[in-house]
Amino acid sequence: MFDSPYVRRVAVSMEQLGVAFDHLNWSVGKDQAQLRELNPLGRVPVLLLPSGERLIESSIILDYLDEQAGPERRLLPAAGAPRRLVQDWLALITGTLDKGIQIAYDRIFKPAEKQHAPWLERCYAQTNGGLRELDRRCAERGEAAWLCGDAISQADVSLACFITYLRDSVQVDLDA
Repeated sequence: MFDSPYVRRVAVSMEQLGVAFDHLNWSVGKDQAQLRELNPLGRVPVLLLPSGERLIESSIILDYLDEQAGPERRLLPAAGAPRRLVQDWLALITGTLDKGIQIAYDRIFKPAEKQHAPWLERCYAQTNGGLRELDRRCAERGEAAWLCGDAISQADVSLACFITYLRDSVQVDLDA
């Protein structure tokens, strides 16, 4: 199950880096007990390393994958201005997604009478503000194939994975 945008970005990154993996199609709802055996938070993604070590947060998993990929293939530059540029995009992309997830959780886990309209309006405003800024930045790039330079980066992977989540799961109108 690639329902989680964080699982999706790890899986796409692994594919991009040519890293083989086994995907367990577990639901964070119905498979919570099994998931908690791997991650005490009961969250995904989780990466089990051959050593038995467990990585339980997508940015840590992505850092590990980049470390293994080496300097020429990594999706987040190692240092300097190129790294800060990708991180700046990631901050905006992830912040936009996080507000969208709050909207989804409110709709999924709270009955309508318990949903707080001012809070949801604020989350929509923040999500849409992030999307407008992403649109502006993308327009600035013109015909460039990638967001941050001449090669795919974690900004490209994360944006693609997170936008599809916002469109499909949160149902944010991406054309508004």
